[in-house]
Amino acid sequence: MADTITSTKTVLISAARPQPISQPVISGLTAIYDAGVILGSSALAYALWLIHAPDVTWSEYSVVPLLGTVVALNVFQMTGVYRFHSLIDTIDGLKRVTLGWAVVATTLIAIGFLAKSSDAYSRGWSMLWFFLAWLGLVTGRLVLSARSRTWIEEGRLIRNVVVVGTGPIARRLLEYLAASPDAGVRVLGIFDDDFSQGTVPTPKHYGGRPMLGDLDALVQFSRVQQIDTAIIALPQTDEERLLSIIARLKTLPVDVRLCSGLLGFHLDRPGVSYIGRLPLLNVVNKPLSDWQSVAKDLEDRIAAAIILAMISPILLAIAALIKLDSPGPVFFRQKRYGFNNQLIDVFKFRTMYHERRDDNAEQLTQRNDPRITRLGAFLRKYSLDELPQFFNVLRGEMSIVGPRPHALSAKAAGRLYDEAVRDYAARHRVKPGITGWAQVNGWRGETETLEQIRKRVEHDLVYIENWSLWLDVKIIWMTIFGGFTGRNAF
Repeated sequence: MADTITSTKTVLISAARPQPISQPVISGLTAIYDAGVILGSSALAYALWLIHAPDVTWSEYSVVPLLGTVVALNVFQMTGVYRFHSLIDTIDGLKRVTLGWAVVATTLIAIGFLAKSSDAYSRGWSMLWFFLAWLGLVTGRLVLSARSRTWIEEGRLIRNVVVVGTGPIARRLLEYLAASPDAGVRVLGIFDDDFSQGTVPTPKHYGGRPMLGDLDALVQFSRVQQIDTAIIALPQTDEERLLSIIARLKTLPVDVRLCSGLLGFHLDRPGVSYIGRLPLLNVVNKPLSDWQSVAKDLEDRIAAAIILAMISPILLAIAALIKLDSPGPVFFRQKRYGFNNQLIDVFKFRTMYHERRDDNAEQLTQRNDPRITRLGAFLRKYSLDELPQFFNVLRGEMSIVGPRPHALSAKAAGRLYDEAVRDYAARHRVKPGITGWAQVNGWRGETETLEQIRKRVEHDLVYIENWSLWLDVKIIWMTIFGGFTGRNAF
């Protein structure tokens, strides 16, 4: 026991740190700062632009900044502006806050246009307000990211953790934490409820960390050393033992977490949810749920309507050229798998001779395919045949960005796609898209090998698991500047 006390004192000295800073508190204070910047910059813009203007009062103008603040805080929340990683990562933070504020400004302009009230407000004041607010938001991020680096060096953003238990789960947990310096934790030591009950002498270290004693020692340790989290890393088959440990740790002012066994190391951010009061481990999360689904749908419908209005002359011109090039209908409808494997009619401009069409894609298109018309080859090369799919987006059957919808009989190396890739159906957890992460990374066109379809599915799943409005904007940008064309487009 003397060795344990000595080890504990050593850890106390090495683990001493300044007053810690709560990550949720930083996020909350940042939101308050943002609200102050948006409101303050609107008042400053009024003072600089309109203070001497006749028949103009601040009470008339104050409604718009208040509305803008409410919209901004919701948009910032949905786009991940207040995620702690984005707050301390300078580049990511600046990208997200700039995109978010651009969405807010566009929303306010659209509201003013639809309400026919935009003429009541000075355009000069609006532009100055948008700029000053953006400048204040960006400045705040730069200061916060710089300050956060200092807090990290001081250890104020590091969570002190102790591990309860020894065995395969505990060892794997320690290996994981050692290999994840960005996890933001410091392991102070290991405790075990049967520390002094075994016949074999307990080692002084376990997994590279000091063994500090049993649960009694942990209670004493917590009295003099600040612990943020106690992680129980024991098999969940011994229910009585686990409940006894949890009951003991509940008396301590620490977060108690249960490591989900070796299976947990193979799960992607499982998290916890509840049915009634029963906590359940989240093994798979539904993508694009709740507000994410609303944001994605608004993005698709609004953007599709705007794009169709802009390209309508191009659509009419292509339709006329198709009629002149070869007999047959302008559009080609093909059954493809949509959301949740439901069949949808995907619209495309006809690019094949009508009598040689392939409704189910029994034969994939190849280079110099004789079934394709002269105009069709041009349309396919620049992906202009895909433009009618914006109508699918308006109908709610597709998204602008998402996994590309595949024909029913599409094959790779002679095998149907769902037979060639085990997780193929997982790409149907979201709506299919006109463009996607796989396409802008070069995985489009023919699938002669299994590797080609597997890479395409791999990129689709990466998109689904990491969706954000910013990622959609990035993919659209990459599509405009290169994604519509390329050596695999034919």
